[in-house]
Amino acid sequence: MGTGSLARTTGWLIAMAAILFGTAGSWDWPQAWVFLAESAISAVAIGAWLARHDPALLEARLSGFHRDQKHWDRVFMAGAFAAFILWLVLMALDAKRFGWSAVPLAVQGLGGVLIAGCMVLVWLVFRSNSFAAPQVRVQAERGQQVVTEGPYRIVRHPMYAAALFYFLGVPLLLGSWWGLLPVPLFMAALGARAVGEEGMLRQALPGYSDYARRVRYRLVPGLW
Repeated sequence: MGTGSLARTTGWLIAMAAILFGTAGSWDWPQAWVFLAESAISAVAIGAWLARHDPALLEARLSGFHRDQKHWDRVFMAGAFAAFILWLVLMALDAKRFGWSAVPLAVQGLGGVLIAGCMVLVWLVFRSNSFAAPQVRVQAERGQQVVTEGPYRIVRHPMYAAALFYFLGVPLLLGSWWGLLPVPLFMAALGARAVGEEGMLRQALPGYSDYARRVRYRLVPGLW
């Protein structure tokens, strides 16, 4: 993992810590420390793996907006970033500052397991798909092709499917029932993005329409 990627990861972790503990009004929040530790370990582990096995994908994952990115996806990414910040604030207010929720310890542990499961699924996606950039675009400069291996045999958007584990796991681990309220909206937004992304891929990526006919489901097998 290069110095640049490590610095960005560290900066993001510090920012999340500032939001969580600043909103909570206290450093005495063990669940938040566990969440940050789990985030740091997974980020460094996946980053180190990418640096060794797929540095081009690591560079793509660390980039922000791209000149070839769809305009609507730029709006989506900006909105998703703002929504994530507000989500952290909501959970800190709920779980620590005001204590509205009382999540059992076992359920908090389940949250940690779900987050870990998300990270494993994300790694499986990266191992199978070197074109898993964060922006909706076709990477013609890298000769992008349709990926049909690994988790892409099961659903067409396994990264988005993995996000469901994260969206459920974070509020449970932090001890916030209120943090679950936005999850249906988050998944609906990802579903809309998946539909928009597929429209682009069907037009610009040869073979994608055939792949979509073979793999019927976008996010959840047997459901959608």
